[in-house]
Amino acid sequence: MGLNRMPFMNSYIDNITEQEAIAYIEDCIKTRKIGHVITPNVDQIIRIERNSYFKKICNNAELLLTDGTPLLWIAKLYGRPIKEKICGSDLVSDLCGVSAKKGYSVFLLGAAEGVAVKAAENLKRKYPGLNIAGTYSPPFGFEKDQYEIDKINKILLDSKADLLFVGMGVPKQDIFIYENMYKYQIPMSFSIGATIDFEAGVQKRAPKWINKIGMEWLYRLCSEPKRMFKRYIIDDLQIVRLVWKYRKVK
Repeated sequence: MGLNRMPFMNSYIDNITEQEAIAYIEDCIKTRKIGHVITPNVDQIIRIERNSYFKKICNNAELLLTDGTPLLWIAKLYGRPIKEKICGSDLVSDLCGVSAKKGYSVFLLGAAEGVAVKAAENLKRKYPGLNIAGTYSPPFGFEKDQYEIDKINKILLDSKADLLFVGMGVPKQDIFIYENMYKYQIPMSFSIGATIDFEAGVQKRAPKWINKIGMEWLYRLCSEPKRMFKRYIIDDLQIVRLVWKYRKVK
């Protein structure tokens, strides 16, 4: 489980490049190995600290890839640099490009009604030949409805997709994948947050230069101040305490 995995703060990180990650994911598709890919950022490190079940989910992921420039800064501060940031949204886009060339099929699960369909249309335009095995937007509160969960698992199983991109927010998306991936049997499942919204054009991503300097959080805060204020200004500041707490983890 994992490639070049190293302890990092309260969890682990696979210290690899995006190209190494994609090569490993392709191997998993070919061998039909089932696994979960999570791209932790500051918010998820804080959630791991608070939620033991989420910590267990992350620690059992097939790949844990660093999505967040601040985490690269922290790793450098600890004297254990991480090779590169692997943004979950970029990874999804790049995997769709690889899939279009090599014939892998993808399924989009999550977002509001109609958004995943729009994202699929945009991805097929961006990557001609991309095989979208299906899309589905679960109703609100589906995670408490076993009938709906069983329905989703059957849709996914019947799709015979190679890659599953799940955008439901943290930790709902992660819990769903962890508890169901061996039921729907798609080789690789990805927790992708708002990526379906980004691909559909419902939400705008920060420009690449903002991502590069580690200020995507500020862009999202300015774009959605009411929704993001608590996350970025109150909750995520706790990372300062955790940096000190886990400074001796090796």
